[in-house]
Amino acid sequence: MQVRDIPAVMSIQEECYSAEVLESEAVICNRLAASPQLAWVAEDDQGVCAYLFAYRSRVGKVTPLDGEFQPHAEADCLYLHDLAVSRRVSGRGIGPALVRKNLEQAHSQQLRYSALVSVQESEAFWSRLGYAAHTELEPRQASNLASYQIPAVYMVRALH
Repeated sequence: MQVRDIPAVMSIQEECYSAEVLESEAVICNRLAASPQLAWVAEDDQGVCAYLFAYRSRVGKVTPLDGEFQPHAEADCLYLHDLAVSRRVSGRGIGPALVRKNLEQAHSQQLRYSALVSVQESEAFWSRLGYAAHTELEPRQASNLASYQIPAVYMVRALH
């Protein structure tokens, strides 16, 4: 992902997410700046059609909605914060391909886990990619999960 991709990312986010979980352009720009090597877009002949933001974290640490990425020096987890795919390319496997690309990086960096927050009834999608609900969260992390203001599930996948 490059800064020039931000307008397309904002458009895809608006298309894919309910108003309660939309993040501002400033937040999106901060996400890219915090972990540019783990921010990806997919393009088709019409331009950017999907994106994924991730960063190095610790399993059990939940990024709140609009919260800043805080890459962890002793990371054991690749945290996938936001995956969105435009309806125009839905069903083509682009979302899983972006996830696989990031998981390849996590594996090469010897991270042991990947985690995410599933929203908008996407739990089945993430389960097909090997993630499972992780309900044992410290109170502060449970509060971070509640910041999504819609049903949200913290999910984890072991990588090794």
